[in-house]
Amino acid sequence: MENTVQMTFPRLNEPAPAFTARTTSGDRSLEHYRGKWLVLFSHPADFTPVCTTEFIAFAQAAPKFTAMNCELLGLSIDSLFSHLAWMRNIKEKFGVEIPFPIIEDISMKVASAYGMVHPGAADTQAVRATFFIDPEGILRAMVYYPMSNGRSVDEFLRLLEALQTSDTHGVATPENWCPGKPVIVPPPKTAEDAEKRATEGYETTDWYFSTKSL
Repeated sequence: MENTVQMTFPRLNEPAPAFTARTTSGDRSLEHYRGKWLVLFSHPADFTPVCTTEFIAFAQAAPKFTAMNCELLGLSIDSLFSHLAWMRNIKEKFGVEIPFPIIEDISMKVASAYGMVHPGAADTQAVRATFFIDPEGILRAMVYYPMSNGRSVDEFLRLLEALQTSDTHGVATPENWCPGKPVIVPPPKTAEDAEKRATEGYETTDWYFSTKSL
């Protein structure tokens, strides 16, 4: 019988799968990050060029994530010793120190729980998956990239700020929203509220589409 890994896929706005794993900074669990945002991201393999560029970008952006109460946590289906050697190589060859932990996941337990392994892409490697988990442990966003193309860390910073803005102000954000741009006011839910919308002081294009500045 063919040996296959049982895959599950987490769902948005539900609790993120719990885990405990060995990392380059000691043992880590999902509960360890309670009270903070967490960006958990997988990469196909250590010592690969695209992954190296991504890790450098995450490392350089780490202070910005920290300022937004967000921790970074990497993962690949490689050994702890491979992770440590790769981190040292990046520091030696590129002059960048990796400040966040990397999960050792040889058993593929965490990768499987998060749906990081896609057999159509590779049976024994995690695709470029990124998960945004809020301070209550709820999965708020998922982003998948193919093996061949690197992610945009700037986009992840933008998305994190958009999620936090929506939570704080009870609004939505339009395409490519950045701080300083107008946000979208939730549309009215009754005929009476729809009738009043144009008089509520928003920039209203139609009853269902209103924006405001924060």
